[in-house]
Amino acid sequence: MTKEEKGGWVYIMADRYRGATYVGVTADLPTRIHQHRTGGGSIHCAKYSLDRLVWAERGEDILSCIAQEKRMKRWHREWKIELIERGNPDWRDLSTTIVG
Repeated sequence: MTKEEKGGWVYIMADRYRGATYVGVTADLPTRIHQHRTGGGSIHCAKYSLDRLVWAERGEDILSCIAQEKRMKRWHREWKIELIERGNPDWRDLSTTIVG
């Protein structure tokens, strides 16, 4: 199985309800969440203390996940909020639910 076939995740991190957000992509969601929470994930997450996983979607291959992340990074903020609130209206941290 190649890296591209392995699958991946597109996810959104936030600091609080309707707060700052970050859209990311990874092949290993638990490791990436840990990186964000310990300051090693992204400069944006570290700067704004984005430590809450508020939305995530599994993809069949990493290349389609990367394409989706790029599209979502161009979205208006309101669109991201709508996406999050469809499945997580209270902006709870979903990391234990999704990644165990």
